[in-house]
Amino acid sequence: MSDFNLYRPEGASRPKKIVGRGRGSGMGGTAGKGHKGQQSRSGAQIYPGFEGGQMPLYRRLAIRGFNNKRFRVDFQIVNLFDIESSFEAGEIVDVVSLMAKGLAKKAQKPVKILGDGKISKALTFMVDKVSASARAKIEAAGGKIETP
Repeated sequence: MSDFNLYRPEGASRPKKIVGRGRGSGMGGTAGKGHKGQQSRSGAQIYPGFEGGQMPLYRRLAIRGFNNKRFRVDFQIVNLFDIESSFEAGEIVDVVSLMAKGLAKKAQKPVKILGDGKISKALTFMVDKVSASARAKIEAAGGKIETP
Protein backbone atom coordinates (compact mmCIF):
# COMPACT_ATOMS: atom_id res chain seq x y z
CA MET A 1 0.00 0.00 0.00
CA SER A 2 1.28 3.46 -0.90
CA ASP A 3 1.37 6.57 1.30
CA PHE A 4 -0.31 8.47 -1.51
CA ASN A 5 -3.63 6.62 -1.41
CA LEU A 6 -5.82 9.36 -0.01
CA TYR A 7 -9.22 8.53 1.36
CA ARG A 8 -11.97 10.27 3.22
CA PRO A 9 -12.19 9.37 6.96
CA GLU A 10 -15.14 7.27 8.08
CA GLY A 11 -18.24 9.45 8.58
CA ALA A 12 -16.71 12.52 6.94
CA SER A 13 -19.45 12.80 4.33
CA ARG A 14 -23.07 11.80 4.19
CA PRO A 15 -25.55 11.63 1.34
CA LYS A 16 -27.73 14.72 0.89
CA LYS A 17 -30.93 14.60 2.95
CA ILE A 18 -33.90 14.80 0.57
CA VAL A 19 -36.88 16.30 2.39
CA GLY A 20 -40.53 16.79 1.57
CA ARG A 21 -40.95 13.79 -0.76
CA GLY A 22 -43.75 11.89 0.96
CA ARG A 23 -44.15 9.98 4.21
CA GLY A 24 -42.41 6.88 2.90
CA SER A 25 -39.11 8.72 2.54
CA GLY A 26 -38.87 9.28 6.29
CA MET A 27 -38.57 13.05 5.82
CA GLY A 28 -42.00 13.77 4.35
CA GLY A 29 -44.94 15.62 5.80
CA THR A 30 -43.44 18.54 7.68
CA ALA A 31 -39.96 17.93 6.21
CA GLY A 32 -38.18 18.36 9.55
CA LYS A 33 -39.72 21.76 10.28
CA GLY A 34 -42.21 20.71 12.95
CA HIS A 35 -45.85 21.82 12.95
CA LYS A 36 -47.02 25.35 12.11
CA GLY A 37 -45.26 28.49 13.32
CA GLN A 38 -43.09 31.07 11.61
CA GLN A 39 -40.11 28.81 11.00
CA SER A 40 -42.22 26.18 9.24
CA ARG A 41 -43.28 28.64 6.52
CA SER A 42 -41.33 29.23 3.35
CA GLY A 43 -39.32 32.44 3.31
CA ALA A 44 -39.31 32.64 7.11
CA GLN A 45 -36.50 34.75 8.53
CA ILE A 46 -35.89 36.11 11.99
CA TYR A 47 -33.10 38.55 12.58
CA PRO A 48 -30.16 37.80 14.89
CA GLY A 49 -31.01 38.81 18.45
CA PHE A 50 -34.76 38.23 18.06
CA GLU A 51 -36.20 36.96 21.36
CA GLY A 52 -39.76 36.10 20.39
CA GLY A 53 -41.11 39.61 20.80
CA GLN A 54 -39.42 40.21 24.16
CA MET A 55 -37.23 43.34 24.23
CA PRO A 56 -33.87 42.06 22.94
CA LEU A 57 -30.81 42.14 25.18
CA TYR A 58 -28.97 44.63 22.98
CA ARG A 59 -31.86 47.10 23.47
CA ARG A 60 -32.31 46.39 27.19
CA LEU A 61 -28.73 47.30 28.08
CA ALA A 62 -27.77 50.95 28.36
CA ILE A 63 -24.96 52.30 26.17
CA ARG A 64 -22.63 54.38 28.28
CA GLY A 65 -19.35 56.14 27.74
CA PHE A 66 -17.27 57.07 24.74
CA ASN A 67 -15.66 54.71 22.26
CA ASN A 68 -12.77 56.01 20.19
CA LYS A 69 -12.97 53.25 17.55
CA ARG A 70 -14.43 55.47 14.80
CA PHE A 71 -11.85 58.23 15.30
CA ARG A 72 -8.71 56.18 15.96
CA VAL A 73 -5.84 56.38 13.46
CA ASP A 74 -4.16 53.02 12.87
CA PHE A 75 -0.49 53.35 12.04
CA GLN A 76 1.76 50.84 10.34
CA ILE A 77 4.51 50.24 12.89
CA VAL A 78 8.13 49.95 11.77
CA ASN A 79 11.01 49.54 14.25
CA LEU A 80 14.54 50.89 13.87
CA PHE A 81 16.13 47.41 13.83
CA ASP A 82 14.13 46.58 10.68
CA ILE A 83 15.25 49.81 9.03
CA GLU A 84 18.90 49.27 10.04
CA SER A 85 19.03 45.90 8.29
CA SER A 86 17.06 46.97 5.18
CA PHE A 87 18.40 50.42 4.23
CA GLU A 88 21.84 51.72 3.20
CA ALA A 89 23.32 55.00 4.43
CA GLY A 90 21.92 58.11 2.72
CA GLU A 91 18.66 56.50 1.55
CA ILE A 92 15.24 58.07 2.03
CA VAL A 93 12.83 56.16 4.24
CA ASP A 94 9.23 56.79 3.16
CA VAL A 95 6.07 54.74 2.63
CA VAL A 96 7.03 53.76 -0.93
CA SER A 97 10.52 52.56 0.02
CA LEU A 98 9.17 50.73 3.09
CA MET A 99 6.63 48.93 0.87
CA ALA A 100 9.37 48.02 -1.62
CA LYS A 101 11.42 46.45 1.20
CA GLY A 102 8.36 44.65 2.64
CA LEU A 103 8.21 46.63 5.91
CA ALA A 104 4.87 48.34 5.16
CA LYS A 105 1.76 46.84 3.57
CA LYS A 106 -0.47 49.74 2.42
CA ALA A 107 0.45 53.08 0.86
CA GLN A 108 -2.71 54.79 2.19
CA LYS A 109 -2.10 53.84 5.83
CA PRO A 110 0.17 56.21 7.85
CA VAL A 111 3.54 54.97 9.11
CA LYS A 112 5.06 55.42 12.57
CA ILE A 113 8.70 54.71 13.37
CA LEU A 114 9.39 53.24 16.81
CA GLY A 115 12.74 53.26 18.61
CA ASP A 116 13.19 49.53 19.19
CA GLY A 117 16.75 48.69 18.13
CA LYS A 118 19.81 50.72 17.15
CA ILE A 119 20.59 52.73 14.04
CA SER A 120 24.08 53.64 12.87
CA LYS A 121 23.34 55.06 9.39
CA ALA A 122 22.38 58.60 8.45
CA LEU A 123 18.95 58.25 6.80
CA THR A 124 16.28 60.75 5.81
CA PHE A 125 12.86 59.85 7.20
CA MET A 126 9.72 61.15 5.45
CA VAL A 127 7.00 59.44 7.48
CA ASP A 128 3.85 60.47 9.34
CA LYS A 129 5.08 59.99 12.92
CA VAL A 130 8.25 59.19 14.82
CA SER A 131 8.42 58.25 18.51
CA ALA A 132 10.60 60.34 20.86
CA SER A 133 13.13 57.53 21.42
CA ALA A 134 13.41 56.87 17.67
CA ARG A 135 13.85 60.60 16.99
CA ALA A 136 16.74 60.78 19.47
CA LYS A 137 18.48 57.73 17.95
CA ILE A 138 18.02 58.93 14.36
CA GLU A 139 19.38 62.40 15.10
CA ALA A 140 22.29 60.91 17.09
CA ALA A 141 23.21 58.84 14.00
CA GLY A 142 23.15 61.98 11.82
CA GLY A 143 19.78 61.35 10.17
CA LYS A 144 16.99 63.81 9.38
CA ILE A 145 13.24 63.60 10.02
CA GLU A 146 10.77 65.37 7.76
CA THR A 147 7.14 64.87 8.78
CA PRO A 148 4.33 66.28 6.61
